[in-house]
Amino acid sequence: MSGKRASIPVNPMANQFGVGIAIEKVVIKKMAHKEQEEAARPHREDGHSFFLLEKGTVTLEIDFQQYTIKPSSIIYLHPNQVHRITAFENVTVCCWSINNEHIRPEYLKLLEDLTPVRPLLLKKETVELISNLVTLGMQLFERKDDKLYHPMLKDSCNTLVALATSIYLEQAKPAHKLSRFEIVSKSFRDLLERNYTIEKRPAAYARQLNISIPYLNECVRHATGFSVSHHIQQRVILEAKRLLAHSDKAIKEIATTLGYDDYPYFSRLFTKVAGKNPAAFRNKNLD
Repeated sequence: MSGKRASIPVNPMANQFGVGIAIEKVVIKKMAHKEQEEAARPHREDGHSFFLLEKGTVTLEIDFQQYTIKPSSIIYLHPNQVHRITAFENVTVCCWSINNEHIRPEYLKLLEDLTPVRPLLLKKETVELISNLVTLGMQLFERKDDKLYHPMLKDSCNTLVALATSIYLEQAKPAHKLSRFEIVSKSFRDLLERNYTIEKRPAAYARQLNISIPYLNECVRHATGFSVSHHIQQRVILEAKRLLAHSDKAIKEIATTLGYDDYPYFSRLFTKVAGKNPAAFRNKNLD
């Protein structure tokens, strides 16, 4: 494993210009060796980040899943997701990123509900619209003397976020068409994302939702095909995998970070879910 990393590196994409917002278009014919190494290094972004691939091909690994992205596709990356570029050639990509402080709360909630997502192939007219908006955003970045400089940047990036989110929502089931089972399951997953490191018991989630444990399990199983305990375990083990593969934290420290003071229990759980023990998983997935 190259270097020492107490935690998973965070790429300052949203804050690369010092304002928590970034809008740019990048053309890469050939990347220098050092830049290739940086792109291939697993990392998180510091904001909610979107990439529209206009030209070229990119192979992206997101939380141990490989995606080959071709023109003209869009992909959204949540700040929690660990990713790296494993291959690319002759790329032109529109990028925009915004941190939690500047993104509109209603968009943030929608994005939390969407995560994770897959790349989506876009129509020509949508690609042209996004490309034009990115160009406009880049022009606004140059107007640093304007009295409303930062609000203009914020509104410009939020417009791009809204457009991309709308595109993804078209693929999702409308909220008014969700069954009672799906509504409860969604509420449970929202709670789980915020509490998985501190709460592992289905009873705690049922209590927060003011429903019984059997009914919570019935809803979640009906909506997803899996039990509440399965989802809790999967979320914890995903974070454990991220830390094992992409940080140098000791395995016992990772267990404690994820809320397991009983290391042997954590090790057994990880082995059951991942199919190999934590040390074997780390050795297989060394960066």
